Amino acid sequence: MLFDFFFTVRKAGVPASVKEFLTLIEALDRGVVHGSVDDFYLLARLCLVKDEAYFDRFDVAFAAYFKGVESLPGALAKDIPAEWLAKLAERWLTDEEKARIEALGGWDKLMQTLRERLEEQKERHQGGSKWVGTAGTSPFGAYGFNPEGIRVGQDRSRNRRAVKVWDQRAFRDYDTDRELGVRNIKMALRRLRRFARDGAPEILDLDGTVRSTARNAGWLDLRMVPELRNAVKVLLFLDVGGTMDDHIQVVEELFSAARTEFKNLEHYYFHNCVYESVWKDNRRRNERIPTVEVLRKYGHDYKLVVVGDASMSPYELEQRGGSVEHWNDEPGREWLERLLRAWPRAAWLNPVPEEHWGWTASIQNVQRIMDGRMYPVTIAGLERAMKSLA
Repeated sequence: MLFDFFFTVRKAGVPASVKEFLTLIEALDRGVVHGSVDDFYLLARLCLVKDEAYFDRFDVAFAAYFKGVESLPGALAKDIPAEWLAKLAERWLTDEEKARIEALGGWDKLMQTLRERLEEQKERHQGGSKWVGTAGTSPFGAYGFNPEGIRVGQDRSRNRRAVKVWDQRAFRDYDTDRELGVRNIKMALRRLRRFARDGAPEILDLDGTVRSTARNAGWLDLRMVPELRNAVKVLLFLDVGGTMDDHIQVVEELFSAARTEFKNLEHYYFHNCVYESVWKDNRRRNERIPTVEVLRKYGHDYKLVVVGDASMSPYELEQRGGSVEHWNDEPGREWLERLLRAWPRAAWLNPVPEEHWGWTASIQNVQRIMDGRMYPVTIAGLERAMKSLA
């Protein structure tokens, strides 16, 4: 059984060696774990996974191989009525009701009203239009509808209309080894490449050696030159989480191709819009890097590429405090304009189909800030972006 499990883990892309597999067998022989699938999972991951970047792949392989080990009997689950599992008092509103709610919004009024509700409310509410609660039309709560609400205590987005989210957000890094479908992306990115010889002389210059030897009366005179490398420098900002979850696969493919094609590549993560800080690793998202430091660190010779769907509340771009998940002292527009002043060669890559851009106000606003340099994540779009950057 464990031989097949080992090959399943390897097939999932986890670089586990035979030595690590033998370590797992030895641990089992010595009785390190016994009789618990959870304990075996932890032991197997400890022995077979050398880099935490492969935890997700190991989880997929483990679930695929041991599926159903601890699942409920089918008959037991089948007898539970589906309506018992539905959210209590789920509200479905007409277009007229939604329009009336939209007319009541506004950033300053929304924030002031939230302060008042938190001071006045004493108990749980559900299905209403005023208090912090669930399944209603109130701007504050979860599992309801309001076009300019503050989402509190909901596991994921539903209508994607919240202007702030009062919750801890956890995202994961894009997979740099994603290979499915990246070949055409690599071909498009190569339009930006510019080769130059830099570094220490380490490879033979055949033409130079022949000329120098001829000038030296036939005495061999070896000439060396630095290796030819792609000299393009790329600074990549990646939107992660929220509505970007719909585009994980295409962004992973793009990220993987960019890591291969550009040796001088630096990347940072943000959510919705770049503000006063960014981060390098979603698992350590609290370790923020001030955006000002990034602006000072990289020279004007870098090409700026922003990858994001630009789908956010308009307040994020235009309003202090408009960020969906923290209080920003300056609007997102000001930070984007700073980036463009630091790196004039810039492009925004949007995974949303280009024909849908006109439906979202924030996409149109970002497109104007970028002076039209927004391109779809298609082969044709990437080629246009690379031509613009070059």
